[in-house]
Amino acid sequence: MASRNTDTNVSVFKTVDWFTIGLYVLLVIAGAVSIYAASYDFDKASIFDFTEYSGKQIRWIGLSFVIGFIILLTDYRLYEAYAYPVYGGVIILLIATVFLSPNIHGSHSWLVFGPVSLQPAEFGKFATALALAKLFDSYNFSLNARPSNYFRALIIILVPVCIILCQKETGSALVYLSLIFVLYREGMSGFVLGAIFLSVLFFVLAVKFMSPTIMNLTAGEFTVLILICLIYCLLLIFYCRDFIIARNVTLGFIGLSLIITILWFIGIKVNGLLFFLGMLGAAIIYTVLAMFRHKIRRFIISIGFVIVSVSFLFSVNYVFDKVLQPHQQTRILVLLGIEDDPRGVGYNVNQSKIAIGSGGITGKGFLNGTQTKLKYVPEQHTDFIFCTIGEEEGFVGSTIVLLTFLTLILRLIHIAERQKDPFSRVYSYCVVSLLIFHLCINVGMVIGLCPVIGIPLPFFSYGGSSLWGFTILLFIMLRLDAARKDRRD
Repeated sequence: MASRNTDTNVSVFKTVDWFTIGLYVLLVIAGAVSIYAASYDFDKASIFDFTEYSGKQIRWIGLSFVIGFIILLTDYRLYEAYAYPVYGGVIILLIATVFLSPNIHGSHSWLVFGPVSLQPAEFGKFATALALAKLFDSYNFSLNARPSNYFRALIIILVPVCIILCQKETGSALVYLSLIFVLYREGMSGFVLGAIFLSVLFFVLAVKFMSPTIMNLTAGEFTVLILICLIYCLLLIFYCRDFIIARNVTLGFIGLSLIITILWFIGIKVNGLLFFLGMLGAAIIYTVLAMFRHKIRRFIISIGFVIVSVSFLFSVNYVFDKVLQPHQQTRILVLLGIEDDPRGVGYNVNQSKIAIGSGGITGKGFLNGTQTKLKYVPEQHTDFIFCTIGEEEGFVGSTIVLLTFLTLILRLIHIAERQKDPFSRVYSYCVVSLLIFHLCINVGMVIGLCPVIGIPLPFFSYGGSSLWGFTILLFIMLRLDAARKDRRD
């Protein structure tokens, strides 16, 4: 790897992306002000009162600036050289946390050092990003070169996920799965992302419509099976590009459906499960018999979609009843509108939506939010900090905050695309993926579009671990970008 000896501290500050640093400073200051508004105490009105949340956050911000400064002064080669040791060290720390951390709200994810508590899962994000970048920067590494490369990449992502799940921190574990989008950027087939989307869709439909029954199937199962038939026909048309087979399969589906409908109306009851499985089985057999003189691989993928989708559909009830915890089940049911629990699980979200809705277009004004001041929204200075912005600054203020995040994300994507080596590029896209996931899930959670899973809003939510974790993530990326001219072409 070619490098230059002119990479001095002075040159770093000349080449670092100051626009991104400016956005970072703007967001963390806005976050401190929002925490002050969310936890405002009339008896302790100073934002710099270090016994209050706002004062403590300012202290974390000051330490974050020091961390960022130190990262910029560090030789960029160290991040690549020690990527795996850092990852290994953090994995050991995560494992130790399972056994050493106290039970806090049902989870074992915090290490307590006197008055200070740290959440190692927040620091595992940059360590995992470094390890993934190091893997892609390996000699002649290509994701699609062999199947084992996918396995190696997924192991790096899934190891911390499994450990954090053992800590009973489902939300933090899900964050790491956003790194799969980095694999897509590096050559992973779009079918994987499509499969993830369909899995979520099928799960939601199966759970949402569990009560009504059609042809001895729940309405959710009936709907998903129809979607599977439709998507199978679309795969034959647009992916396999065999219009004759697609036409015959489609006509077969339509014909059999009409026959079953007629039988149903004249009083002959048909078992829906047997009907759909028989119809899909016949379509698969016909496709297999016809595919030997066509594009075998594409037909196998299409057939595999049907088999995996049907298997997944009938595993939903087992996962929902046996795998998910009772409070997770309730959160999903409340989110989907199946249960109404305004005083229990749904309380936070209901109060948050009331607060945001009461803000109107321009908001009630700084420190004038009634929902905030009367503490109606639990955790309003941490995971639900966005409701304070919505109530006091209204639609206009909320839009400005989201546009600032959008500007930062677009800038980071621009930085990622101009990197000259796989290590910097992959690491940068890891940062982008983690930031987008946090932003979308947190805001969606606050306005009731996502289940409450305890994910903080980057740079805004109270807490040193989250702020330091994102600061380290961002500034390592900026340090690598500042040295891009010195890295190999």
